[in-house]
Amino acid sequence: MPVTMPRMNKLSVFCLALTFVAGAIYFACWREMSIKRQRLASESQVVQTPYGAVEYKSWGSGPAVLVVHGAGGGFDQGSSIPTAFAGEGFHWIVPSRFGYLRSLLPPDASTAAQADAFASLLESLGIGRVAIVAMSGGVPPSLQFALRYPERTAALVLLSTAPFTPMTAEEQKLPVPIWLYQALFNSDFPFWMLEKVAGSRIEAIFDVKPGLRASMTPAEQDFVAHLVDAFQPVTMRAEGLRNEGAAIDPLTEYRLEKISAPTLVVHARDDGINPFAFGEYTAQHIPGARLMALPTGGHLLLGHHAEIRAEVTDFLQNPFAAARH
Repeated sequence: MPVTMPRMNKLSVFCLALTFVAGAIYFACWREMSIKRQRLASESQVVQTPYGAVEYKSWGSGPAVLVVHGAGGGFDQGSSIPTAFAGEGFHWIVPSRFGYLRSLLPPDASTAAQADAFASLLESLGIGRVAIVAMSGGVPPSLQFALRYPERTAALVLLSTAPFTPMTAEEQKLPVPIWLYQALFNSDFPFWMLEKVAGSRIEAIFDVKPGLRASMTPAEQDFVAHLVDAFQPVTMRAEGLRNEGAAIDPLTEYRLEKISAPTLVVHARDDGINPFAFGEYTAQHIPGARLMALPTGGHLLLGHHAEIRAEVTDFLQNPFAAARH
């Protein structure tokens, strides 16, 4: 008669095999995140400011441009913005905002304090005057910089503007529920696993609609892929993400009518994260601001990167040219 394994023994073997597979998957995640942490540390530098450590990456030569990344980012996310939306011939300085990667979250993590931290970073680098290119959540502290340091702000380029006082986050139309964003940022493993299993479908979190995905250029496909990858390790960005509410603190003022820097606002009418009204309001209230309103493109302005790049490059060059003459 054939010998059969008792049911309990079969269950034990199954549980042991399942534990081994789960352990191997988790180890793969841990190893990949460890490699990413080492790579990120090797690609950036850290300076000490009155607001604590501020991390940044810098490259290129020419007029200085400060690049301010959006929610969930860091210098690595910000580093993809110049390639996507601007041309050559500039000195790029890309910091990680408060709570992202190696930039600490200070007791005062307001957008005004973030602007002061940017100023301290620029002073440490010996840079006096800069243009600013900001995307989404990077817009509110950039507005504060222009208000607090008008003599140091050569120009503002504001892409897919995020809410700031008096606008509220409730007006946003996030592609997925806020609780899912929060769950994904509690641990590195869920986002890592979702990216492995869901593939390109995870791009929906970034407002990449199917129609936009089909029309993306190869360069835009690379931009989106880099953006998704630049959310990891998510635990190194969780504090910064929780601090995004500082932009709509009712005690923080944004006196847009006092901004004197030449300003270009770019926003898509079908932005599924930050409604078009945010960009429209910003352009209407900054004296002389120009609004580049796109009919489509979503939050990442897809399908229009080439025309935006030409417009932004020309816009960044003109203020500096005017300053030289």
